[in-house]
Amino acid sequence: MSKQDTQAMPAPSQGAMDKFLNFIEKAGNKIPDPALLFFWGLVTVWVLSAILSRFEFDLIHPVTGTAVQVNNLLTGEGFANFLATMVGNFTGFAPLGIVLVAMLGVGVAEASGFINTGLKKMLMVTPAKFVTPMLILVAIVSHTAADAGYVLVIPLGGIIFHAAGRHPLAGIAAAFAGVSGGFAANFIPSGIDPLLAGFTQEAAAILDPDYVVNPLANLYFTGMSSIIIVGIGWYVTEKIIEPRLANTPIDDDAEEAPDMGSFTAIESKAFSRAGWAMLAGIVALVVALIPETSPLRAPDGQITSFAAPVMQSIVPLIFILFVIPGVVYGKVAGTFKASDDVIKAMSKTMAGMGGFMVMAFFIAQFLVAFTDSNLGTLLALSGAQGLQALNLPGQVTIVGMILLTAFVNLLVGSASAKWALIGPIMVPMLMAVGISPELTQAAYRVGDSVSNIISPMMVFFPLVVVYMQRYVKNSGIGSLASMMMPYSIAMLIGWTAFLLLYWFVGIPLGIQAPYTYTM
Repeated sequence: MSKQDTQAMPAPSQGAMDKFLNFIEKAGNKIPDPALLFFWGLVTVWVLSAILSRFEFDLIHPVTGTAVQVNNLLTGEGFANFLATMVGNFTGFAPLGIVLVAMLGVGVAEASGFINTGLKKMLMVTPAKFVTPMLILVAIVSHTAADAGYVLVIPLGGIIFHAAGRHPLAGIAAAFAGVSGGFAANFIPSGIDPLLAGFTQEAAAILDPDYVVNPLANLYFTGMSSIIIVGIGWYVTEKIIEPRLANTPIDDDAEEAPDMGSFTAIESKAFSRAGWAMLAGIVALVVALIPETSPLRAPDGQITSFAAPVMQSIVPLIFILFVIPGVVYGKVAGTFKASDDVIKAMSKTMAGMGGFMVMAFFIAQFLVAFTDSNLGTLLALSGAQGLQALNLPGQVTIVGMILLTAFVNLLVGSASAKWALIGPIMVPMLMAVGISPELTQAAYRVGDSVSNIISPMMVFFPLVVVYMQRYVKNSGIGSLASMMMPYSIAMLIGWTAFLLLYWFVGIPLGIQAPYTYTM
């Protein structure tokens, strides 16, 4: 689809959903620039912390066992601490380093032509009608490599769709839905499985000190959920998002769609050699991981544990595994004449990340203040206490658990931080009415995923806006939120229904994972 074709297409008739999404988009885009949004959010946190610190709350923190107290940040000491830690907050903001280091490698591979030729070959072997589900499936699998999907799969989604003659924002949306909306769906175990299971076991021990939760207690459910998420994402992308984007023209000065025509003999030769170079790097990594005493493994020998150096090195590995084939391709194809060309490619990539770095500065200050003030903890525990007080039937309680988690997810981004807060309340409470910790954890994982893609609090949310602005410069938070809202609603309804059906049929949730608990 050319820019001219996109601009010439008539606007589709507006239904109720279109009107709703247009409202969200217009309202969201009236919000100031994301950097300013988080600045005013920081000011709001300061003011609320000063007001609420004067009150006492009857909420007990499940980890520390002490009463939750809002900390006043609007004091001389608080402001002095803010100034003293401002630089550290910025440089210590995890997504900043992740994004910049990964993009250095991807930038080299892109500038050399390696990614362009790879996309040509991929589109030649992938039927056009299966591009969307294949992209979403790859996005889901990317969870195994920590945050790789945010810096690699999502921008590639835009490039792939643009190259296929489809709207690039639809590709970004589909990839974002798979990476973030389907965060809990994966048929490959990852570090998040033992991490959450550890919190679940600690929470279960409040009621039953001898209870043990298997780290793969949700493996079968999350694996089968992959199919559901691919199906939902496929339908929403092609039936809702792409028709809606038909009247959203791509900017005249947007990044050009890669030429997906035939490739030359020298390009094919360069890609082949670069591919072998990448494969050699992957084989070398696998060989290094084989010994049980490998320094890349965790002390207990695990590979997927967060304690394993290989899991902590995912982003550097992405950098290496893209720089090497990028350089090889560039040398063989002639796109890199000298070593300076590689550095220029990196510099050009970093120049395009300036807006994200500005946003990251303000996001980092806001998140630290929000955490230090205890406002997030107060809101999360208040919601959990309200759900507990309702004392609903099992199935209704599970649905309420999913809704609560989805709401809290708009306020507290970290999956482990949320579970550390509400798990010690919800797990024992549901155990008392006969619901197993494993089922409660599965419900939590559903709720933790579905609202990621509409939450500006999610640390990678502004980065996705930057990806969108490559093609439509006036894209904002409202544009992204409205584009992702259908995915969020569809996943919330479809995934919740799937969990209830899964429970009704009695398919095992995972390894050593019962549905019921008997005291």
